[in-house]
Amino acid sequence: MLIDAHSHVDRYGLVDEHALPSALAEIAQHRILTISNSMDLPSYRRNLEISERCDLVLPIFGVHPWNAPENVDRLKDLNEAIESSPMIGEVGLDYYFEDPATYPAQRRVFEYFLSAAKEQNKIVSLHTKGAEREVLEVLDRYDPQRVIVHWYSGPVDILSELVAMGAYFTVGIEVLYSEHIRAIAQEVPLNRLLTETDNPGGPAGFIGRPGTPVLLQDVVRGIAQARKTAPEAIIQAVQANLMELIRDNQWLEEKCGLDKNRFRLHNTGDAGPVSQAVLPN
Repeated sequence: MLIDAHSHVDRYGLVDEHALPSALAEIAQHRILTISNSMDLPSYRRNLEISERCDLVLPIFGVHPWNAPENVDRLKDLNEAIESSPMIGEVGLDYYFEDPATYPAQRRVFEYFLSAAKEQNKIVSLHTKGAEREVLEVLDRYDPQRVIVHWYSGPVDILSELVAMGAYFTVGIEVLYSEHIRAIAQEVPLNRLLTETDNPGGPAGFIGRPGTPVLLQDVVRGIAQARKTAPEAIIQAVQANLMELIRDNQWLEEKCGLDKNRFRLHNTGDAGPVSQAVLPN
């Protein structure tokens, strides 16, 4: 089964009325376990609704750094959603696209989520664009147990420090277009590698349209080419890595259904999950 470790399924509703039903059908047909990150509370509520329609969609809560200024003065209002979420994401810092005036708010929100993640022993999905060194320093202080660095594109030396810290890394569609991302795909240890799409908006700048779930197949092929191995080897490694991330976390397995009996992630020859996705009419 394919693993999309970083997507935004709720945002298909911003594409057109057909995009979400089509995406859910692809997820079910191709058996793509999809971790749907949230941008804020409304985004999380929408992801929760969508997950009722397709049980291969795992909704998780976070406040994206782009939305930090609107949430920095209401952090305690987020506690219920944080506690209910099986993982935390998407959170982090963005010093590339965002105005420096937002940096203090970004940092306060990020640190609030990291503190909660450490206390609640939750995986954190990180945004680091243009702020890789700062994110590393914050992680060093808060020491979350498990982190996924989404679409890392920063310096290789910082990548090495994140690897030493135990981080996992998602690689997406840019592996087909960027020598730097191909180098990162080669540099990430195989046992820390995950795949992602960042659908639907993330791929648009590369493919000229919103991404769809089957784009993950191209991602897998691109990573395999970069690492000079077979796509099946990448699929197998990513499955094993996800299982390692959730290993011994009974709460996560019970809340998300991410156990080997449901998804059979250990059996890479399996065509898909035992349970069937429930699709909208």
